[in-house]
Amino acid sequence: MTDRLKSDPDSTNEVHDFTEFIDQGECRLTPVMTLDPRAAQAVVEGLGNLVRAAHTSGTATSPDREGIVRAQTFEEGDVYMLESPFTGFFADRYVMDFFDVASRGICSRMHFHTGLRFVRMMTGNETCIQVSSLSPLKILGGPVGGDPIEIESFTDKLPDGFGESIRYNAVVPPNTWADLQIPRGTSHQFNAFGPNAIIDSVHPEESIETLREEMSGFRMMAQTVFLGADSPSAEQCGPMLETWNSPLQE
Repeated sequence: MTDRLKSDPDSTNEVHDFTEFIDQGECRLTPVMTLDPRAAQAVVEGLGNLVRAAHTSGTATSPDREGIVRAQTFEEGDVYMLESPFTGFFADRYVMDFFDVASRGICSRMHFHTGLRFVRMMTGNETCIQVSSLSPLKILGGPVGGDPIEIESFTDKLPDGFGESIRYNAVVPPNTWADLQIPRGTSHQFNAFGPNAIIDSVHPEESIETLREEMSGFRMMAQTVFLGADSPSAEQCGPMLETWNSPLQE
C-alpha cells in the first residue's frame, strides 16, 4: 500500500513545511459552461440552502448509523456529505458552500489531500472563484461544441512568510461551471470573491485513503495537510480582492 502522507492520521490541522513540499501531480481545469444568470443563481442558491439547512440539523451534525457526521466545516466553506461510501463503493460526494473572502477577512491556506479529488466549481451572480496551486495549472479546452469560456490565469507571490515562491492561479468567472481534477498530494487552494459559490466534490477513493492513512473516520479536515499554519489576510489572497469591484462585475 502507498506510504502515508500524514504524521497524525486524525489531526484536523496538520501543517507541513512548504519549502520541503513537492507536488505529486498537476491540477487540470476544464471550463464546462456559462449559464444564464438566473439559472446559475438558482443552482447555487439551491445547493447552498441545502448545506445551510444541514448545518442547523441535529441529525446532520451528529454521527449517523455509520458514525459519519455529514455536516462539517472545511477550510474554504461549510460542507455536507450527500452520499457516503459503502461496501464495494469507495467514493463519496460533498457539497460545499464557500465562505466569501471579503466578508470573512481571510483567505484559505494552500493545502493538499490524502486522496484524489474531482471538483465541480459553480458560481452565481457577482462571484468568482480563484483556484491556485504551487505548480502550473493546466487549463484545458471546454466540451466539444460548447461556447468558449475565457479563464483568466496569472501568477503571483505567496503571502508573507513564504519567501519568493510563485503561486499559479486561474479564475472561474460569474455564472460559470468549471471542473478541477486534483491528484493525491497536489497543492491547491480555493478562494471565493462574492457570496454565491458552490463546489460539488467527488472523493473517488475516500474509503481507500482513510484506510491507507489509518484514520478513524471520514472527516475532510483530517484528509487535508496544510502548507501554512495561519490563514493569510484577505488582502494577501491576490489581486482579485482589489479588482473584483470593477472588471469582473461589468
